[in-house]
Amino acid sequence: AHSIGQVSDPTWKFSLKQPGEGWEKPDFDATSWKEGAGGFGEQGTPGARVGTVWSTKNIWLRRTVELEKVPEKPALYVHHDEGAEVYINGKQVATFEGFVSEYEVVPLDEAARAAIQAGRNLMAVHCSQTTGGQFIDVHLIDADNVPELPKPKRPEHPFKSELITEWGAKVTPENAWREYPRPALAREQWSNLNGNWDYAITDIAATRPSQWDGKILVPFAVESKLSGVQRLLHDDKALWYHRDLKAAAQAGQRVLLHFEACDYETQVWVNDREIGKHTGGNTPFKFDITEALTDGDDHLYVRVVDSTSGYQLRGKQTAHPGGIFYTQVSGIWGTVWTETVPDTHIDRLKVSTKIDGTVTVEIFGSAKDAETTIVASLADQEVARATGKGTLTFKIADPKLWSPDSPTLYDLAITSGADSVKSYVGVREVGRIKDADGHWRFTLNGEVFFHWGPLDQGWWPDGLLTPPSDAGMRWDVDYLKASGFNMIRKHIKVEPRRFYSYCDQ
Repeated sequence: AHSIGQVSDPTWKFSLKQPGEGWEKPDFDATSWKEGAGGFGEQGTPGARVGTVWSTKNIWLRRTVELEKVPEKPALYVHHDEGAEVYINGKQVATFEGFVSEYEVVPLDEAARAAIQAGRNLMAVHCSQTTGGQFIDVHLIDADNVPELPKPKRPEHPFKSELITEWGAKVTPENAWREYPRPALAREQWSNLNGNWDYAITDIAATRPSQWDGKILVPFAVESKLSGVQRLLHDDKALWYHRDLKAAAQAGQRVLLHFEACDYETQVWVNDREIGKHTGGNTPFKFDITEALTDGDDHLYVRVVDSTSGYQLRGKQTAHPGGIFYTQVSGIWGTVWTETVPDTHIDRLKVSTKIDGTVTVEIFGSAKDAETTIVASLADQEVARATGKGTLTFKIADPKLWSPDSPTLYDLAITSGADSVKSYVGVREVGRIKDADGHWRFTLNGEVFFHWGPLDQGWWPDGLLTPPSDAGMRWDVDYLKASGFNMIRKHIKVEPRRFYSYCDQ
């Protein structure tokens, strides 16, 4: 047995604020207190088994224990860091000072035993902490039958806060990230799939669910406030998504399904046909779904597993948030969209420039061998053009060089066979030189350039890794520029592609 008799409520009621008088008594009204699984404290405290994170200076706890009879040798099985007072049915039965690093059996004297009764008992605990680790967990046991405690109950929900940004407060299923996601390679034929999807969390070995747990707002991670779910995805569970899909390709066309970001291992089906898999939580990926589409309504299914504590790239995420590590992000956290492209199409561009105005554009994809024309313009006036295949080079006369103080961008219109895309380019060169003392210095356009900017981790209280909206993300960039900075150092995060476009602008 893990305790004497049965615990009628395996969770504790707890308060982080000083409660009213009589908080330790059975008749005290604690309905407004929060609930959590024991023990309470911070991960990493020696000997602790944390079921609920507690990081404030004080915590007050209440729990009901049902006993078939009063034991002959009642004792407390306790781990405290730091001092604590324990009450049973309103009577103080023990006081502890300092801290321990493992559970200890503390026999109760006759006076304390007199406070215990057969049936329902109210155990109340106050623990205070000053420095270092912290933890409190108390069990009422028989001293002759010391239990082996089970693993602490895993939390099902991340830390919840009332914090929300002004942009997050305006998010709805109808306006969630409606903007085109890939400004440096833009097409007109696209559809946005963000909005409310069905979701379910199942055992990792389960097949596609027949019943759904509710709705989740894509593109926000399942742990985020803006997703409407705020549930943790454990590493032995799978997160499933579903939505209807309407897409069609004419002869000579393909339909591509894009995910801007999905953490971590992703499987995709259209109807009953598996389309593909992707591993990694940070960068965009896509699938050709043309052959899986029908003439009627189709269904899109996505399965995601995410072992944040395992051997995978996780950035600033952790299963146990604290300090400089933050709430994990699981599932879709970037825009999901489709686009229609010709059979022969551009997949990617690599653009490089020189400050004399030379621009080189390398075409990737099935269109790399197609006849291609590139027209460069500024303020709708053509400044250069090139025709060829694969890699094209042209020169802009008297170029306006790009810098943070003068962010001139030239528009590019690219036609490659039947495919047409729009892009842009800033004419600039980055490099390094040694100064008079032999130290390396960064250069921009041949001049020493001192980088001045913040370490930006890109986390949001309401969207976690996902900015609440395009406008909120743009405000971040504009605010930093207006504050006098000339660069942003992104810290262990890949932003939505529109972020980099705003930096260029």
